[in-house]
Amino acid sequence: MAAAGPEHAEDDRDGGDGVRTALAGLTTRGRSFLAAGIAAAICAYVLGQADLLRVGLLLAVLPLVCAAVLLRTRHRVAGTRRLSPARVPAGSEARVHLRTENVSRLPTGLLMLQDRVPYVLGPRPRFVLDRVEPGGRREVSYRVRSDLRGRYPLGPLQLRLTDPFGMCELTRSFSSFDTLTVVPRVDPLPPVRLSGEARGYGDGRQRSLALAGEDDVIPRGYRYGDDLRRVHWRSTARYGELMVRREEQPQRARCTVLLDTRYLAFHGSGPDSAFEWAVSGVASVLVHMLEQGFSVRLLTDTGDTVPGEGADGFASAGAGSAEAAGLMLDTLAVIDHSDGAGLSRAYDMLRGGNEGLLVAFLGDLDEEQAAIAARMRQRSGGAVAFVLDGAEWAREPTDVPGPAHHRGERLRLLRDAGWTAVPVPPGASLEALWRQADRERTAAGAASGAVHGTHHGEGRP
Repeated sequence: MAAAGPEHAEDDRDGGDGVRTALAGLTTRGRSFLAAGIAAAICAYVLGQADLLRVGLLLAVLPLVCAAVLLRTRHRVAGTRRLSPARVPAGSEARVHLRTENVSRLPTGLLMLQDRVPYVLGPRPRFVLDRVEPGGRREVSYRVRSDLRGRYPLGPLQLRLTDPFGMCELTRSFSSFDTLTVVPRVDPLPPVRLSGEARGYGDGRQRSLALAGEDDVIPRGYRYGDDLRRVHWRSTARYGELMVRREEQPQRARCTVLLDTRYLAFHGSGPDSAFEWAVSGVASVLVHMLEQGFSVRLLTDTGDTVPGEGADGFASAGAGSAEAAGLMLDTLAVIDHSDGAGLSRAYDMLRGGNEGLLVAFLGDLDEEQAAIAARMRQRSGGAVAFVLDGAEWAREPTDVPGPAHHRGERLRLLRDAGWTAVPVPPGASLEALWRQADRERTAAGAASGAVHGTHHGEGRP
């Protein structure tokens, strides 16, 4: 939840500005009373009627008095806004709570609250409050919903003050606003063995030392409370003090999720477009892999990575996994197409070492970009690609001869390089494709093992 502290509608202004504001706030009824009063006063002067002059003065003074009262109490109403929640998936609703408080010594007249919201979140909410006693509070709420991800400002809150006679109406705006973050939709995924293990601890052969870095591999000194069964007697004899063995733990597996954001790789726009499906798929995989215990990072075709504060740019699972997932979802909420034409920058980011499992969401690939993507496989322990055809998703005719044949060639090139390449038809379920990728990877591994066993048997005497 996000909350804004109490604040007043606006700062004090000088008397001249206040008078002009009050006169400009006269309603149609107030202007009519003022005009009728002036006309009655002129007629009374011409006709010499004192009683008519009194009526004219009453009609003219009444709206001015109402405006003066509103002008005096314009700073005495405070308001707050609270979002629940402040981060919401696309297609889901969030509730906005508004609270107004009368901090003056006099009751208010008729109040109308109006909050500014972007058009994509729905109609502008308006609420009418009849009367708020001194020190009284009123709470109202409304719901917002967007099918498009992004960051949307809410506010500032506008407050319309009216007098009991409806002669004057003043509009005041609060200064603060809040931001509603609409993140991509996250679909639950089943645990599969795409990287060889259902959990994020590799294959169990790679080990890392607890409480020590990679270069610090010697036993450490004894500390109070250490188990005596961990005493390393050879090091104890060498150093002349008790030394204990460091505990070993499995090395946490890594996963890099690559999102192709090239403008040329996707067609169409809107919540049902190929690019939005890819963004939602990336968000789903990132959250799923963090839940499975992997250390993950988000990579785009421009070479940008999120987050960057973890070791080697990876966000470790554990206590900070929720914050890491929130950071990546916030990034995906505002991510847009890039002007780049290739995947070379992403390939350069993968050349630093073992990236673990690589999951890529790719758009249209020409021959050159398919070759670059194929080489990425050499820098990862496993690679899964979900390939989207932008023209097919947008249902646009294409003049390229044999588009289906070209798509098949690109997929074949990726598979020959070791990728588990899965084509994504329009409206496909990520959960079903996730299971399909697992089956294809398992089948490819079994076939590779069978071929290896056959060749090994043929070499026997």
